[in-house]
Amino acid sequence: MTLRFYDTASAEVRNFVPLVEGKASLYYCGATVQGMPHVGHIRSAIAFDQLTRWLQYRGLRVTVVRNVTDIDDKILAKSEASFAPGFTPEPGEVPGEEWWALAYRYEQEFLKAYDALGVSRPTYEPRATGHIPEMHALIQQLIDRGHAYPALDDSGDVYFDVRSWSKYGSLTRQNIDDMQAAPDADPRGKRDSRDFALWKGSKAGEPATASWASPWGAGRPGWHLECSAMVTKYLGTEFDIHGGGLDLRFPHHENELAQSQAAGHPFANFWMHNGMVTYEGEKMSKSIGNTVSPAEMLELAPPRVVRYYLGQAHYRSILDYRPTSLQEAAAAVERIDGFIAKAAAKFGADFGSVAGTNGSSLDTLSAFSAAMDDDLNVPRALAALHETVRAGNTALAEGNDDAARLAMHTVAVMTDVLGLNAVAGSDAGNSKEAAALDVLVQAQLEARAAARAEKNWAASDAIRDTLNQAGVVVEDGPDGATWSLKRD
Repeated sequence: MTLRFYDTASAEVRNFVPLVEGKASLYYCGATVQGMPHVGHIRSAIAFDQLTRWLQYRGLRVTVVRNVTDIDDKILAKSEASFAPGFTPEPGEVPGEEWWALAYRYEQEFLKAYDALGVSRPTYEPRATGHIPEMHALIQQLIDRGHAYPALDDSGDVYFDVRSWSKYGSLTRQNIDDMQAAPDADPRGKRDSRDFALWKGSKAGEPATASWASPWGAGRPGWHLECSAMVTKYLGTEFDIHGGGLDLRFPHHENELAQSQAAGHPFANFWMHNGMVTYEGEKMSKSIGNTVSPAEMLELAPPRVVRYYLGQAHYRSILDYRPTSLQEAAAAVERIDGFIAKAAAKFGADFGSVAGTNGSSLDTLSAFSAAMDDDLNVPRALAALHETVRAGNTALAEGNDDAARLAMHTVAVMTDVLGLNAVAGSDAGNSKEAAALDVLVQAQLEARAAARAEKNWAASDAIRDTLNQAGVVVEDGPDGATWSLKRD
């Protein structure tokens, strides 16, 4: 096998060779927990979950770190607004909520969304507020190396000196003179308006709980510093992959890279960025009302359908949402589940051994693997999955049990790699409720078979129609009738 991924830093697809044989280390940016998760957050998490699953399938032991930014200007601003007289909370907001309570509450909302859509929990999920000493140490390293300085206005801020680092702008291939000023602090204390904050001195009116003692005065960390400190603590000064949404490339990841390498750390071997989600070709924006949240999607479709939709495009491409998107995803999932249900009814949950079996499913699994190896090309992998489903249905119809069993096994492997089997509720086929439903439906199918044997077509049709009204689809085949649930 040859794994190949696109590296943003070199702007090319490169062979992926882990720094440590048999292992892979991945850090991807998690949430700044100042509000409910939006669809971009979840798409990113699903993309890197697919990457993790594929690396594991290829035999690597993967360590995944996903941070939580639980101290930030936006979090403090939202908390402060909640204490204002006449505050009218929007859905989910709480009047008079301390910043740390607000951050924790939204952190739980992110975890709910991740879990609902089958995103694996990371190996570790550090919070920024738990790593202040590591941030102080990194700042001091940068000062000692001549790449950072305390603010010139005695504000207690500490800034990274972008002109001291000749490679600044290399990740996004920008010239420093063409960049806009860094908006994270008042520029009057900076040597250059593009210098960004490593440490932010406390300001009047800010809560004491949002401040930590430091050699440069009480304050809190800058956003970019947090990730560099956390990833270095858990994955080391050099690691395999740093990931995140395309919108984080600048300034966040550019600044992470600069401060880390300026401190003497090789940092990430690969930078991987997932594309954005648009609404009918336009950027999603609350101001024009063209947004759709993960919660809204989950009201419109089952979790597996939402996961399929959010994970179906190539991770680097734009994913465009349309009102019919979830219906199209539901139809695709229904084709997969329809085959699995028919195959399971025939063979049971135990696929049996497929060793030594030849057939088209092995070819499609090879095509699936080649697609995933090639920069995680999920669209091509899904084409192989659906080809296997088609071949499996044909094998069932023709009574080719070996080919059908192999197809069932292959589909299970593919859907597991894509995380479709990990979604909440996707194992319903093994639940007590599902087993009870199967007993009831099978009794109806036996009664229908008896009616058909007696050529009592009216009674047979009545049973089928009753099941259909209850959401049960009956299909007749050479080995008798099978059933499945309708998909919304």
